[in-house]
Amino acid sequence: MSRRTITRRDALKTGAGAAGLLGLAGCSGGGGGSGGDTVNAAFIYQAEVGDVGWDRAHEDARQAVTEEFDWLETEFSEAVAPGDVQQVIEQYISSGMDAIFGTTFGYMDPIHSLAPDYSDTVFEHCSGFKTRENMGRYYGRLYQARYLCGVAAGLLTESNQIGYVAAFPIPELVRQINAFVQGARTVNPDVTADVRWTNAWVDPPAVTQAVNALTNNGADVINNHQTTTAATQTAAENEAWAFTYTTSMAEAGGDWYGNSAVFNWEEFYAPTLQAINNDEWESDAYWEGLDAGVVGLGDWGPQVPDDVISEVESYEEELVNGDRTVWQDTQFAGESDEFLFGEMGSYVEGINGEVPSS
Repeated sequence: MSRRTITRRDALKTGAGAAGLLGLAGCSGGGGGSGGDTVNAAFIYQAEVGDVGWDRAHEDARQAVTEEFDWLETEFSEAVAPGDVQQVIEQYISSGMDAIFGTTFGYMDPIHSLAPDYSDTVFEHCSGFKTRENMGRYYGRLYQARYLCGVAAGLLTESNQIGYVAAFPIPELVRQINAFVQGARTVNPDVTADVRWTNAWVDPPAVTQAVNALTNNGADVINNHQTTTAATQTAAENEAWAFTYTTSMAEAGGDWYGNSAVFNWEEFYAPTLQAINNDEWESDAYWEGLDAGVVGLGDWGPQVPDDVISEVESYEEELVNGDRTVWQDTQFAGESDEFLFGEMGSYVEGINGEVPSS
């Protein structure tokens, strides 16, 4: 298995890994930092890092923190299947890695299994629910940003029908669908929504087919949960407002682009790595939102009216200040974080049908 080290300039230009299973790209850090011992951290991605989407958001954050701290050196592996991640992790550890960030749900069990054998290594896992003494977990309350996109959708729709192309019927996705629709119905109680499930994270043909079906049935706003621009592009081709997630996909949406609920993972990675460098890291379950800056909205599309943007901003301020919650006036009002994170399995009012069995 080959291993390649590239300069920071090359990494920032390409964001690409090297050949082989490990696809490693070394990066030495730039300005700032505590001046302590070097921290070596690895980031592992399930898909190849493209221009948009889930892995792109993590990679942008890796580059940002590598540039920020002069004591930090990072490497990354892309296109690592869950069945291969144990081998990748063990190779990283043998090379002296101090911290490993597993950025997809499918890595949870392998990391949880390996962590006790490598007690000197810090493990952080994204989106899962298991921890150990040397394994933390982290995620962002993206549903808050989805809610804000929903507020915009409720103001923009003319047909009062919105569509959502979803991947898998798991609590994380149900939570985000519900938040989007609840946001729309908060400002427009006449809104109803239809959901099409693809049972895939990346399947452009299935996404295109689903969006076409939703718009043919009258939806003039589309949101999605796919690491592809297919939904955004197809919505725009059908003259439906396009909303998306993880990173901006404005170019694909053109004049019909609304916005994106985005992750700003550097808001988690920077303090976590600083804690490791200060020997102050402790395993925890991080789940912060708009007020922490780890989630938010991207740039608005060019044709979104100013009054819509202003209305969304007022709702965002209320959420951040605690004057409003996403789940007020729903059956989920007052539910615990444990329920919201791992147990939500039904739709809010206004969504047609029921959540399929996972």
